Amino acid sequence: MPLRLDDVERAAAAVLPDAVRDFVAGGSGAERTLADNRAALDRIRVVPRALRDVSACSAATTLLSRQVAMPVATAPIGYQKLVHPQGELAAAAAAKAAGVPFTVGTLSSFPLEQVAAVGATTWFQLYWLRDRALSFDLVRRAEAAGCAAVMLTVDVPWMGRRLRDMSNGFALPDDVVAANFTTGTASEAHRASPGGSALAAHTSTAFDPSLSWADLEELRRRTRLPLIVKGLLDPADAVRAVEAGADAVVVSNHGGRQLDGAVASADVLEAVCAAVAGRCEVLLDSGVRSGTDVLKALASGASGVLVGRPLLWGLATGGAEGARGVLGLLAEEFRDALGLAGCSGVAEARRLRVLRRASQDGTGVGEGAVWR
Repeated sequence: MPLRLDDVERAAAAVLPDAVRDFVAGGSGAERTLADNRAALDRIRVVPRALRDVSACSAATTLLSRQVAMPVATAPIGYQKLVHPQGELAAAAAAKAAGVPFTVGTLSSFPLEQVAAVGATTWFQLYWLRDRALSFDLVRRAEAAGCAAVMLTVDVPWMGRRLRDMSNGFALPDDVVAANFTTGTASEAHRASPGGSALAAHTSTAFDPSLSWADLEELRRRTRLPLIVKGLLDPADAVRAVEAGADAVVVSNHGGRQLDGAVASADVLEAVCAAVAGRCEVLLDSGVRSGTDVLKALASGASGVLVGRPLLWGLATGGAEGARGVLGLLAEEFRDALGLAGCSGVAEARRLRVLRRASQDGTGVGEGAVWR
């Protein structure tokens, strides 16, 4: 039985084909931002409170006004069939069992309707497509399928230079498709080429790099669902997203897979939370690997977190049961961290103090230890 999510990652690496393992684990460029995401979370220290009654300690809370078992949702990840034949269906079943929202992506390997029918609270993630009519049709389908929110990803005008995928000439196998589209729409994603990523080539033709604030406002007018904007790092952009009608923002650098050299998500979380000043929910994405990380995010002002790669590790090692084990371990760690920090619930965790230490080379947020 794994005791840490790192154990699940090692087990997944042992069973996945090398190119798929690299696709899941890798970042862009020299992978500095990928590493910084972990380093930023590791720099945060929580200041526990003492003499608090934690005999009844609950991780339950709400996200977008819906009850959840813990302040966690799954991050949108495409093509989950790469790691297990049941892909998103198994992952959604795990999320349902864990009592957390499941985010089904535009590039899901099963149709969004089929994933939503699993019965988890389902959020639909939208990539803005050059075919605007198709973008809005996907949102209409998400509404009809009973999805609880729409999450617009705004940090992928095109796919970042993911050198592992380029070195591997990564392409989708024939049995993995973008199931939300008609047959043949994503055929380019199956064409391997030395020194290039077939997925990057496909997304460069499918995604619309002209996505603007006007488009976000149009999406807000077109859907009745709560709107989440994912991929913001600058507090000013978070404020503008709120003004455009966002119900939540996700502080994210896409798991270190887009701009290498972008700031770590955890390093700007507090600033984003301060800027939006409670006018929308704030979620942290990129690098979350433990229940203690969830506690750190809450103490830094977040409403909750998104968890991505660990879910795929669980899928790879045990399908729905493996993914359920990942979420179960995260829940166990989070409840343990809550109680040991002197918190009987999530609201108290958001009132904790944190110390944020400078990195060993003197960079990062603050010098020495900084109180919040």
